[in-house]
Amino acid sequence: MNAENIFINREISWLDFNARVLQEAQDSTVPLIERLRFIGIFSHNLDEFFKVRYATNKRIALDGSEKEKLSAEKILEEINKKTFQLQQDSYFVLNTIIDELSKENIYVVDETGLDQSQKVFVNQYFLDIVSPALLTTMLNDVEDIPYIKDNHSYLAVRMELDHTSHPKLEPLQYSLIEISPELNRFVVLPSTTDNKYVIMIDDIIRYELATIFSIFNTISIEAHMFKFTRDAELDIDDDLSKSFLKKIEESVKDRLDADPVRFVYDKQIGADTLQTLLDKMNIGNRDSITPGGRYHNRRDYMNFPSLGRKDLLYSPIIPLKIPGLTLEGSILEQIAKKDYLLNTPYQTFGYIVRFLREAALDPNVRNVFITIYRLSKISHVASSLIQAARNGKRVTVQIELQARFDETANIKYAEQMEKEGIHLIFGIPGLKVHSKICLIQRIEQDKIVRYGFISTGNFNESTAKIYTDFTLFTADQKLLKEVGKVFKFLKVNYKVYKYHHLINSPHDTLMGFKNLIAQEIKNHKDGKKASIRIKINNITNYKIIEALYDASRAGVKVQMIVRGICCLIPGVEGMSENIEVVSIIDKFLEHPRLMIFENAGNPSVYISSADWMTRNIQNRVEVSCPIYDKEIRKEIIEVFEIGWRDNVKSRLVGREGKNLYKTDSNQLKVRSQFETYNYFKHKLEL
Repeated sequence: MNAENIFINREISWLDFNARVLQEAQDSTVPLIERLRFIGIFSHNLDEFFKVRYATNKRIALDGSEKEKLSAEKILEEINKKTFQLQQDSYFVLNTIIDELSKENIYVVDETGLDQSQKVFVNQYFLDIVSPALLTTMLNDVEDIPYIKDNHSYLAVRMELDHTSHPKLEPLQYSLIEISPELNRFVVLPSTTDNKYVIMIDDIIRYELATIFSIFNTISIEAHMFKFTRDAELDIDDDLSKSFLKKIEESVKDRLDADPVRFVYDKQIGADTLQTLLDKMNIGNRDSITPGGRYHNRRDYMNFPSLGRKDLLYSPIIPLKIPGLTLEGSILEQIAKKDYLLNTPYQTFGYIVRFLREAALDPNVRNVFITIYRLSKISHVASSLIQAARNGKRVTVQIELQARFDETANIKYAEQMEKEGIHLIFGIPGLKVHSKICLIQRIEQDKIVRYGFISTGNFNESTAKIYTDFTLFTADQKLLKEVGKVFKFLKVNYKVYKYHHLINSPHDTLMGFKNLIAQEIKNHKDGKKASIRIKINNITNYKIIEALYDASRAGVKVQMIVRGICCLIPGVEGMSENIEVVSIIDKFLEHPRLMIFENAGNPSVYISSADWMTRNIQNRVEVSCPIYDKEIRKEIIEVFEIGWRDNVKSRLVGREGKNLYKTDSNQLKVRSQFETYNYFKHKLEL
């Protein structure tokens, strides 16, 4: 059977996911300012998609085999068609939200709608704050536009000059104004009433164009915004004389000059100005060239000001404590007695920091090992590791320098840790280290005793407030000995270790989970209880999808919660009629990976850092951990069931990509994220 008939294209599936994000901006039950922020998330997601996935397909279209080129060209065409429609939808949604804000006495105004006092404020704000941060380039005499950054905003300016005042200059002059991302995109204007007024920095600049170009005598002057996206792939050279740290630093710098992949412009721009930009930026027909609205870089809406309107925002939740696990006593002593499960953001990330702080102070702790993928800007995790090193512990940190878009931040942390005497591991050629593991070794009665945690998410205080993730705290020596093997592999990666408990990439993940799926098929045929329940971010690996198709054909029921890309097609007779797939998009980002195999009535439960994508299975170091504690197994299953019952924020995933909401008229409304918080709150009360 043709792959197109049994798999959904991953790029198209991703665009369907981002359409679900846009649905949140459309949802009238979502608080109004939060809806505006979902516009920002939608735009941010699309920017990264073009930097990575569109750029990858463009490379194939340019340099692949003839067959690959044809396929890539077709995909690029589909992407452009689908993104054009999504962009049009997003403009409509944004305008709708702006209109609804006005009903709440919040007005987003442009340079034409200012009263006299606001004009005075804008002029002073421009002189004090904006003008010193602007970089203006005259374009007529430059062959190529230099150094366009794709995280900045730009205004293309067209001036018609009075020829009698400037006889030696061309009558039409073009220039470029670069708006620094250090400037707040939204400026709150003064008001003498209860009304709130917000203006975008772009419009402040438009208002002051005559000031910026005061040396010219102009007949007319206008400015239009555009957005430019570059290929974000890192090209790492093979110079053996350079350190890996140096190679990554140079590759990140090279990204600033990478090939263009996408150009979005204000459709009101003049044809002559547009052509000038395209020519000077070397933008060709394989790049995505999209007419848009007046404003770009709409990812900035993620930071739209709250304006003191708590009623237009989600109510913040107070992170809960884990029942039975106190932050006041020794966390290691408590973990020695039993395993505990942390589920952020419903429960506090403080447990992870507390664990590391205690390890840093404990005189009996000898070694600390941890993997780092993404840290927050101000990281208590990093400071705890530095504290441990200063206290004489041997601290080993595997820090992933190729964590996309966080390379610069991770390089900064790596250099800081290195100065503090922390032993750094920078990774394995051809593999990213994406596992989320920590191990400490403590001397107890002259023996080494291990404590640690294994997680589905990054050790990042900032994302822990908005990403849902599981972290298992354990002193199970058999599990932690195998965590130790992972760190040995990271140090000496030509040696492959055997694992009896953990399932690891790049060696065991595919066969490990295929074997678990096969066991469910056998159990079903033998008349035993059999089912598969999966919660994951993305599933694209064809081999594991085919294994799930085999399970469906055998009669095994498969329930899947897939937030993002799903190349599996559910509900097809003779192939996947026993597979159901939903996606939940809501207040928090659904991020945990968990797998539940019924196992003849004695469920096998895993939490994992790995999505079921080829990159996670073959090209990354990942850890999937079995849950042996019966109470924790029960808790994970119950949390999955809450998600499966969701009939408010759950969408049906399928070939059509319609993102229809899952509804059940006979069931009470279940909004799983809110119900999950109540579930943990109730457990704490008990």
